[in-house]
Amino acid sequence: MAETLKTWEEVKALGLSLGLPHVTVAVSWGNENLKAHGKLWTWWSPYLDAAIFKGSIEEREMLMSADPDTFVLHPHYQNSGLILVAAGRIDLDWATARLQQTWRTLAPKRVLKTWDADQASTQS
Repeated sequence: MAETLKTWEEVKALGLSLGLPHVTVAVSWGNENLKAHGKLWTWWSPYLDAAIFKGSIEEREMLMSADPDTFVLHPHYQNSGLILVAAGRIDLDWATARLQQTWRTLAPKRVLKTWDADQASTQS
């Protein structure tokens, strides 16, 4: 069985463990979150016991159709592309890939170019 994350503390620890630059712990609207490049990256919903990841409405709808017990929605997020994943059902591999992909999407081009060059030089 795949490893799952159950709490905000576990999601936060995962995000911080990835070693990605420009990731910070912040507080927005009274709730702790992680920001990447100064933009919201991941956080815990104050409405549901669920982690929030960035995505698109289309992707969220597809995920909810495929696994409605894992991918949930609160009306507050209906018009956004945010993906809510129920506590205890957050697949570690999925969350890792999602955070890495979102970090890349949020990164300024110069940061991404430097990061990719640094990664390529450490792998050779």
